[in-house]
Amino acid sequence: MHEITLCQRALELIEQQAKQHHAKRVTGVWLKVGAFSCVEPSALTFCFELVCRDTLAEGCTLHLEEQQAECWCETCQQYVTLLSSKVRSCPQCQNTGLRIVADDGLQIQRLEIDQE
Repeated sequence: MHEITLCQRALELIEQQAKQHHAKRVTGVWLKVGAFSCVEPSALTFCFELVCRDTLAEGCTLHLEEQQAECWCETCQQYVTLLSSKVRSCPQCQNTGLRIVADDGLQIQRLEIDQE
């Protein structure tokens, strides 16, 4: 379960940003999860709540967005989007030699803080 490690690292970054902006509390976090990141959303949510206990982010609302995988097809010479890690062929020509160019694992997209 690598979700706990991802959440711990995300919390470090969240706390760092919150302190820089003199936040009293983090009220919302928006995360983007890559389609091929092997992150289970329910496990991520559980782990996030767990690591946020007794921190500035305790009780904040977690918003998850799944990012589609963008790939380059050498045959078509164009970018294509894959919706599942189980299907790794070009939807145009069925080429299986795709190069993944955007599936960034886990990204913090936005934070909502309370400064009062």
